[in-house]
Amino acid sequence: MVSKSSENTEIGIEPLETDTPTQQTRSLKGRLIFFILLLAVVIACIVWILSIFEVGLLGDIIAAVIIAIIACFFFIHSFLSPLQHVCHVANDITLGKYATPEISTHNDEIGQLTHSLNIISDELKNADQTRKALIANVSHELRTPVAAMQALAENMADGIVEPTSANLEMIVKEMHRLTDLIAYLLDLSRMEAGTASLEVSTFNIKDFLSEVTKPLSIADAGHNHQISMEVPSDLLIEADRNRLNQLFTNIISNALKHSANNSNVLIECHEDSQNNTIITNVINYGSQIAPEDREKIFRRFISEKRKMGTTSGGTGLGLPIARWAARLHGGDITVVDDTRGANFEITLPKYHSIDSVK
Repeated sequence: MVSKSSENTEIGIEPLETDTPTQQTRSLKGRLIFFILLLAVVIACIVWILSIFEVGLLGDIIAAVIIAIIACFFFIHSFLSPLQHVCHVANDITLGKYATPEISTHNDEIGQLTHSLNIISDELKNADQTRKALIANVSHELRTPVAAMQALAENMADGIVEPTSANLEMIVKEMHRLTDLIAYLLDLSRMEAGTASLEVSTFNIKDFLSEVTKPLSIADAGHNHQISMEVPSDLLIEADRNRLNQLFTNIISNALKHSANNSNVLIECHEDSQNNTIITNVINYGSQIAPEDREKIFRRFISEKRKMGTTSGGTGLGLPIARWAARLHGGDITVVDDTRGANFEITLPKYHSIDSVK
């Protein structure tokens, strides 16, 4: 059935209410054979019953034809009804009307078609939402730093404010924000196109993380966060240093953003020798992410709405790009259970291998 609302009609493929033996057959060919055999048995039984009452050959033929017509009507209705429903759904999808997919009760080709159509509907719905989010988020994120720089520059030009180092630093800060957004969009383009490459080198993880956290600590000085590291001093990894810098910068800055002032952010790192991987956990104490939201935050343009933090909002690109960078190396990023707070677990192969890259 097709459900409609006054403003935005949403469609989905609903399971049929009936569950007949023919619907349980796994193919249309099987359903047809089952129907023919069942019809032959029923007609034979009716003819046998009529022969007992000596109705005659003509009566037997008439009864068989009537039974066959009735049976064919019900079979054709059972066969065409889901196809008509799928056709209506496909037409609605072409009009941009999507809904949460439903599960079909059919196990035959119609059920497979329904399942495929559900996937298409869900993907198109997500793509449409992403497109709308892209326009809204990018417009807002571009307008904010540009407006701030314009206002400050105009005030300086009019002599309202002095071109002091503090005011100039504000312009530089907004320029960095704009540059970061452009970099995010370029990375998003590479992510969609699958054109990114890796420049692999071997480096020390502890030294690398110290380099990543130093500018973050300076930028975060006003919030008095303490970044603690528990990382072995002799742990090496083969990876693209710039991509991992991007990955860890996004994850650690996200932890700082969602941590209360005067709180601690912990970075733990250890080697899983059995799987030849290096596992890093970035934990911000006190803040938690609901289990149902742990995958959503890695979707593009989805910003976390946790109230605790130093800033709010954001492009909604940092975490998806961080996961993309991890998967470029054949690793992944997940949010794991931890009573201490939100725990982002980053798993990366210790040794670079083309086969390990996803």
